[in-house]
Amino acid sequence: MKLFVVLAAFAAIALAQPLDSDKDALVLKYDADNIGVDGYQHTYETSNGIYASEQGHVINAGTENEAIAVKGEFKYVGPDGVTYSVSYIADENGFQPQGAHIPQPEQ
Repeated sequence: MKLFVVLAAFAAIALAQPLDSDKDALVLKYDADNIGVDGYQHTYETSNGIYASEQGHVINAGTENEAIAVKGEFKYVGPDGVTYSVSYIADENGFQPQGAHIPQPEQ
């Protein structure tokens, strides 16, 4: 009986561990350009369905309102098997994401 309880405990622990299908993901594409002046861009894609791309540049250079404006997008496959896509801008007005699954404020 003790052996059964021990085996059942090990089985419960094994089943409780999340499946990590991402641990073996490979980088399929990676491009980056960041010379540290004015702007940057990067793009990557992995074998498990993750994709991201972002570009940023300085706006209002030399003023007290100097900031970085960013535009990008990313996608991934959620635990439910659905591919989620988000596009966004981030600037002096904050982070502004858009995606079919993201509620948008009424206008």
